[in-house]
Amino acid sequence: MAGHSQFKNIMYRKGAQDAKRAKTFTKVIRELTVAARTGLPDPNSNPRLRSAIMAAKAVNMPKDTVERAIKRGAGGEDGTQFEEVRYEGYGPSGVALIVEALTDNRNRTASAVRAAFDKHGGSLGETGSVNFLFDRVGMIHFAADVADADAVFEAALDAGADDVESDAAGHEIVCGPDQLGQVREQLEARFGAAEAARLDWRPRMLVKVREDEAGTLVKLLNALEDDDDVQRVAANYDIADDVLEKLSA
Repeated sequence: MAGHSQFKNIMYRKGAQDAKRAKTFTKVIRELTVAARTGLPDPNSNPRLRSAIMAAKAVNMPKDTVERAIKRGAGGEDGTQFEEVRYEGYGPSGVALIVEALTDNRNRTASAVRAAFDKHGGSLGETGSVNFLFDRVGMIHFAADVADADAVFEAALDAGADDVESDAAGHEIVCGPDQLGQVREQLEARFGAAEAARLDWRPRMLVKVREDEAGTLVKLLNALEDDDDVQRVAANYDIADDVLEKLSA
């Protein structure tokens, strides 16, 4: 296991996005509904639904809102059919981006994503044009106070994880996508419920972003994440901490 995390900059920037509660709720509700519709409405038997419920708790979504979304998905009450779509492209400084969306209108979503890339110095490519620059992994996050770094490292190693990064923000555990359920269950049996557990895209290497292009890249990422159809954006950028601080000021 490596002693560093390639997600540092990504997670740093996401903290500012989490404040947009209304849009976050919309995305989580959509994921809850789709997860319940595509699998069993029982989170113990549906890993995707369990992860969606974790995401709902992380943004303090009311319990009745979560339950309504699950019931709507399980019963197909609203009749809306969401489709999972992935877009890939490049942003400023040659940063690779993978955009995952849940949409009931592919044309609307594709148009909005393309417009965001065009407006902020990016170029939208074909599916498969950048995903070779990432690994598909399972990601599990625990709060920093569940245990010290050594204890989490040893437990994660025993559970079959590949990588661990512990810092003041918490413990980030990386595993193979097929091992996500197994690793999460073993770690939760020892440390309690994880704050997040999901499949994600991990950059194989990071791209240094010039200071004069960092602001444009962040605007692109924000524009994509502001879209209600977009569920997650993965990117392989590395922006210096002092530049990030200026941009978030």
